[in-house]
Amino acid sequence: MGDEKEQKSKTEDLIIEAKAFFDFYKKEMGKSLRTGMNVISLEFMKLTEFSNKLSDEILANPEEVLRIIELAVEEIGMIKNARVRLINLPKSLEIKVRNIRSKHLNEMIVIEGIIRQASDVRPQVVNAKFECPSCGTVMSVLQIEKKFREPPRCSCGRRGGFKLLSKEMVDTQRLVVEEAPESLSGGEQPKRINVFVKEDLVEPRMEEKTTPGSRVKVIGILKEVPIPLQTGGLSTRFELAIEANNIIPMEETFEELDISEEDERQILELSEDPRVFDNLAKSITPSVWGYEEIKKSLVLQLFSGVQKVHRDGQKSRGDIHILLIGDPGVAKSVTLGFMANISPKGRYVVGKSASGAGLTATVVRDEYLRGWSLEAGAMVLANKGLVCVDELEKMDPNDRSAMHEAMEQQTITVSKANVQATLRAETSVLAAANPKFGRFDPSQPIAQQIDLPPTLINRFDIIFTLRDIPDRQKDERIADHVLHEHRKEGVEVLISRELFRKYVAYAKQRIKPELSDDAIEEIKTFYIELRNKPVSVEGALRPIPISARQLQALIRMAEASAKVRLSKKVTREDAKIAIDIMKYYLMQVGYDYESKTFDIDRISGRFSSSQRSKILGVRDIIIDLENKIGKMIPMEEIEKELEGKMNPAEIDEAMDKLKSSGEIFSPRRGFIQRTGS
Repeated sequence: MGDEKEQKSKTEDLIIEAKAFFDFYKKEMGKSLRTGMNVISLEFMKLTEFSNKLSDEILANPEEVLRIIELAVEEIGMIKNARVRLINLPKSLEIKVRNIRSKHLNEMIVIEGIIRQASDVRPQVVNAKFECPSCGTVMSVLQIEKKFREPPRCSCGRRGGFKLLSKEMVDTQRLVVEEAPESLSGGEQPKRINVFVKEDLVEPRMEEKTTPGSRVKVIGILKEVPIPLQTGGLSTRFELAIEANNIIPMEETFEELDISEEDERQILELSEDPRVFDNLAKSITPSVWGYEEIKKSLVLQLFSGVQKVHRDGQKSRGDIHILLIGDPGVAKSVTLGFMANISPKGRYVVGKSASGAGLTATVVRDEYLRGWSLEAGAMVLANKGLVCVDELEKMDPNDRSAMHEAMEQQTITVSKANVQATLRAETSVLAAANPKFGRFDPSQPIAQQIDLPPTLINRFDIIFTLRDIPDRQKDERIADHVLHEHRKEGVEVLISRELFRKYVAYAKQRIKPELSDDAIEEIKTFYIELRNKPVSVEGALRPIPISARQLQALIRMAEASAKVRLSKKVTREDAKIAIDIMKYYLMQVGYDYESKTFDIDRISGRFSSSQRSKILGVRDIIIDLENKIGKMIPMEEIEKELEGKMNPAEIDEAMDKLKSSGEIFSPRRGFIQRTGS
């Protein structure tokens, strides 16, 4: 009896403590309630500061004490049926999934990991009321186990056959959480644990954050789950599961980052600086020297353009895709890794080990629900983020084709094993590739050195080639920079990573810039001038310097540049920044030195226009001569005809190209004949 009394007084003490705490932190409580939920977020650290007694009790027997605190909230009269969710627990409670042991049972623990599977949300009975048909007594039975329990007997002596009056239900969901790969050492396999979430944690807005692939921190109580045997009894072995008290998403998209008033002040202060764009660019991979243009375009990629939905429902993407192709050792992978880290929901994948399914989505057998379920790949997980693909050229061509849809339509469609689904993949792609023969050959057009299909290359807004060409001054500065880096731990970053992320988030949340007339004029002039430049080579096919795709890219970059300045209007200056980057990229990739013009075919086609026109010229002459001389044409005749128009080396090159494409062949030495004639 004494024990019971003691317990009662202890409970009352705790209720008084809890009430005092809530009185003390009225403001905080009000904040939780304003969200319109009956949920109170309780900062554990504040609780410890206020009363050690309460915090110690929570750790010792969490379930009971949390119930007492919830009672206290109700008694204050703030809300009915309150739920207390803990946040900010001490580091000492964090534990790896692999280290969970039976001594942790019924204790409060914190684990971190990636959600691998999420079941559907289903109702579960927690309490049922029964009426005895004989005497009319109403009994309520708490439903704790998996098996639905009826009352064993009534006070009047009746056993069984009770009438079910009502049952209380809550929504529950089962998640499978797997350890984060960072915490593994060597060849360990990541361990998994079941997490049961219920009530407000499965609210629709919360459910978005518990989709497979998202990183979460789970705060909960470790429980044992009995395993039923086939014979009907229970096994001596038990399963472990965590009953979640709170789930905290670890990575938010830029849209969800919380920005306080203090942050906003800093952000606006930053945006006043006329050099804000340069400063942001310098804060990207400060450990890599140079590449100003590339860093600028990476900043634009983070900010991205504005996605538009046209009247006919057609969407045009706002995300900017960038491809870096470069000699080995020019810090491509470093840049990719850095970008994947700085962008929320950034994902880093490497070509050789990435499959099409791993990039998009796969259909897997769900062992619990006995059906098929979708597992999202990198591009879906990085929705509204950034996906970095390294060694793009080493990817299997079939897998690479999976990226086409994601890059242009920004969706991923899966039709396998009776699952038909279209998933959103509004993702920017930053890819890196190496040239076909390991290094660039300066004499060849770049397109022939990239082992990528033209269709894919064309989907990138900007392509940069990183050449590693010895240059005394440049080499000296790189060497200084690298050695300096090694001596002390890196350079001071101009803008801290946190502020950088918040700045981008602020711009993405609040700013949707519109094109001004000046900007439209600037882009239009550049586009038309460049496409209709006079050609210096006579009789040549006119090269196409840029296509409409690049026009779209210009608009996206100009919009992103306006976002960098937190401006609602895209000005002429923004258009100029975009044009400069585009010119830089075309100079590197699309410049045809023979005709001194830009040529889009040099980027994605096999031959540049001037080359193509020469090949066609030679072919026309062969056809002419065939009519005059007959099928076998001596080489001298061809050379005589082309004298003054082309030099012998160019004629040889054109002949080689025609031979390799199977148009002509050499029946005997010194003679040419067209195939099929």
